[in-house]
Amino acid sequence: MVSAALQQRASGASGVGWLLVIVTAVGWGFGWPAMKILIHDWPALFARGSAGMLAALGLAVLAAVRGESLVPPRGLARRLLLTAAINVFAWMGFTALSLRWLHVSEAALLTYTLPIWTTMLAWPVLGERPAPQSVVALCVGMAGMLLLVGGDIASLVHKLPGIAFALSAALLFALGAVTSRRPIAMPPIALSAWLIGLGSLMMIGIGLATEHPDPSRLTPAGAGALVYMALGPMALCYLAWFGALRRVPPGSASAGLLLVPVIGTVSAAFMLGEPLGARVVTALAVTLSGVALELHRSTKAARA
Repeated sequence: MVSAALQQRASGASGVGWLLVIVTAVGWGFGWPAMKILIHDWPALFARGSAGMLAALGLAVLAAVRGESLVPPRGLARRLLLTAAINVFAWMGFTALSLRWLHVSEAALLTYTLPIWTTMLAWPVLGERPAPQSVVALCVGMAGMLLLVGGDIASLVHKLPGIAFALSAALLFALGAVTSRRPIAMPPIALSAWLIGLGSLMMIGIGLATEHPDPSRLTPAGAGALVYMALGPMALCYLAWFGALRRVPPGSASAGLLLVPVIGTVSAAFMLGEPLGARVVTALAVTLSGVALELHRSTKAARA
């Protein structure tokens, strides 16, 4: 009876975990068209940084209410800054910039190839030679990306800055995952508040210096997108993600996030009128197959 009760409790925890994964994926998926709406009013870095600062303040208040210490341990300042630069400024800032040249489907799919790049970067950085399955996953993913962004030469040349920003975001985030495998010793919500806050400050600072934003240009639609970005993808979804990781194996949870570019692409088609034809759907299926193949391999390796 004790074994059955424990099994039932574990099954319930897993069910809640998967629900939290879906909430995270849906929130992050709708964040892509919301960001596209917001950058119509404000420049990309200033817009993403402003949403991030609102989210960081909310997370800091929540951490304090929960009794988490917001004071980072001694000696962590440099690591916090570096992690915020790679995992927040580069990831969020570069993906926002990529939307100036790319459709949501293109930007989201390019950035969510990061599990493949994590494995590829572990070879030169850590000496971990990729498995044959990882090489196949890379080739499949590249084929899907080429199908998605391909077209006539003029269109491809126009998209090159966006492609560079999206791939840079994925590569830098992957590099951060490879070089910083030791977790930062801070409570999760307080840590998220610090990282999102520091990364957002970087975006706002560079945005003010180079983009010259005009706050008065914010429309009601842009204001709604700003609030959604702050409360949804950058605050509640992070809490849901941490909750999911306590109940579902990380590899399985990461596989669930393959829904993000799908939701982002479909929602952008309905909300923004972006293309959703056979080529986009096929490219999504091919690229995400490559990513899923690598996630499956890495999960099996971790269990072994």
